[in-house]
Amino acid sequence: MSYDLIIKNGKTIEGKPIEIAINAGKIAKVADKIEADSKEVVELAEGTYVSAGWIDDHVHCFEKMTLYYDFPDEIGVKKGVTTVIDAGTTGAENIHEFYDLAKQAQTNVYALVNISKWGIVEQDELADLSKVKEELVHQALSELPDFVVGIKARMSKTVIGDNGITPLEMAKKIQKNNNDLPLMVHIGSAPPKLDEILAHMSKGDILTHCFNGKANGILNQETDQIKDFAWKAYEKGVIFDIGHGTDSFNFHVAETALNEGMKATSISTDIYIRNREAGPVYDLATTMEKLRVVGYGWPEIIEKVTIAPAESFHFDTKGRLKEGYDGDITIFTIEAGKKTLTDSNGFTREATELIKPVKTIIGGIVYDN
Repeated sequence: MSYDLIIKNGKTIEGKPIEIAINAGKIAKVADKIEADSKEVVELAEGTYVSAGWIDDHVHCFEKMTLYYDFPDEIGVKKGVTTVIDAGTTGAENIHEFYDLAKQAQTNVYALVNISKWGIVEQDELADLSKVKEELVHQALSELPDFVVGIKARMSKTVIGDNGITPLEMAKKIQKNNNDLPLMVHIGSAPPKLDEILAHMSKGDILTHCFNGKANGILNQETDQIKDFAWKAYEKGVIFDIGHGTDSFNFHVAETALNEGMKATSISTDIYIRNREAGPVYDLATTMEKLRVVGYGWPEIIEKVTIAPAESFHFDTKGRLKEGYDGDITIFTIEAGKKTLTDSNGFTREATELIKPVKTIIGGIVYDN
């Protein structure tokens, strides 16, 4: 048997030896050892880890926007990330233009369509509910079924104006009428209040910015405990997604949640050009390091950027190192070192373990980091 690519001498995050063969962009074989001919061989240095390609399920990468934008490959392949999901930057009126650009990227790019038809052109895209057109969302989903993997509703004070919970009710109706596709809900300052938002969310819906430090977040700032209604939502299966962002990740909230037994389901960045270049986000690896200093183990951190987002967004051939799955692989090291990590509120923690992508493989094509 001859392959297009063989990755030699890797190890899983659990420390087990692994070698992977890829043909025609798909994983063809996974074993402790593969002895076969190959057009290309990647021989890894001792102690190098291999995982399924990292997925960042909350980014903003439509470069023609002015408020929140970036370039897919700057936050994707160059950062060890094989797949990004743009979280509602565009709506039904401009998502086709985004699709045309996204096809040109080396990184796998998908999108959530904003229920507001122009997306985040302005901060308050859900203040005018005449911009929410269910038929336009349905049309976008029908015309771009391999690109649009869900819908997005931003439910915080600066976005909704005086509309209260109504935009979320509209989003849930759109979801129901479109095969219960994934719905991501952004949370922030009230109104609407978080308990009302969570009461409208169902199992499998994605709550992003889950560990923000705001008064309308999951932490009761008087008792320093996770609010009961947040626990109820978590236990009914609402997906808690990090969505770090400029203003939406707080070390203390994440640590308190972990101490009580609540963990994020998935780890994402909410990255765009300003918080990539000036921080506090920088890249997915840095966000993963933050969850490590909070107390998460590396195996579960890797699971939360591979298996978990693949399941949340119904990617049947991503997130695992298995035969028949996409040849999307992140190769990385974890090294001892020192680094000051800063959350969205300016609080810091010192990392002593640094994760560094060294190669990104997308559809069997190898890119050096």
